[in-house]
Amino acid sequence: MDISVSDAVHDDLFKDNATFRELVQKHQNYEKRLSELAELTYPNEDEMLEETKLKKKKLLLKDEIYAMMTEHSVGH
Repeated sequence: MDISVSDAVHDDLFKDNATFRELVQKHQNYEKRLSELAELTYPNEDEMLEETKLKKKKLLLKDEIYAMMTEHSVGH
């Protein structure tokens, strides 16, 4: 899927699909928190563990978002 197609698919899904919007919002929230954690000079053990977990969750969401986009583009 090229960039222009993926942007159009993303926009369509974001507009019409509440589940897709929720996934994108969660992904953005994880990204924001990861940025906050990255700014810490000396993160403690809990913060490092949180960072690892968030990275995994964010990747799973990215895969789910991409799968929805692929399914949508094939169906249309």
